Amino acid sequence: MDLQNITLISFGYFEEVFLRDIAEAVKQEYFFQVNIKEGRLDLSEFYDPGRRQYDGTKLLKEVDSAYSSDSNKTVGLFSVDLFIPILTYIFGQAFLNGRTGIASLYRLSNERYGINTADNFISERFKKEIIHELGHTFGLIHCHIPTCVMRSGTYVEDIDQKSSSLCPGCRKKISGVVI
Repeated sequence: MDLQNITLISFGYFEEVFLRDIAEAVKQEYFFQVNIKEGRLDLSEFYDPGRRQYDGTKLLKEVDSAYSSDSNKTVGLFSVDLFIPILTYIFGQAFLNGRTGIASLYRLSNERYGINTADNFISERFKKEIIHELGHTFGLIHCHIPTCVMRSGTYVEDIDQKSSSLCPGCRKKISGVVI
């Protein structure tokens, strides 16, 4: 089935204006209709008490099986601390060439790093993370161009340094799928 749209699924409370702003940024980057939906999951099933974090891989699989379809790309939006076994934390995760990704606000706020609050930072970081994870669903791997949204981001400073757009090389790689 041909891709028809991108769906952002909110798991937890996100302000409507915040979600609409993110949806517009995703639409401008990928040129698909973007829908916003609300999802429900018992997050306790994904909590690892030893790490005091939520298992990103298990959450990704659950969002994929319960909320995704072949006619759309889906990103689950969370505000919990995510991990995968080989990393201390992650901002998001996606199936490469798949239909699903997840992203979390938890580690994107300035307060976590002792920096003054600035709402625009968290919004911009979250947009970049969602666009980045969607890139993986379209088959893109990490890019070496410093400003490309597909550049790997281990720290919030990495996210701040890149743009919210694909570089020309990454755009070209998905031009048969997107645009």
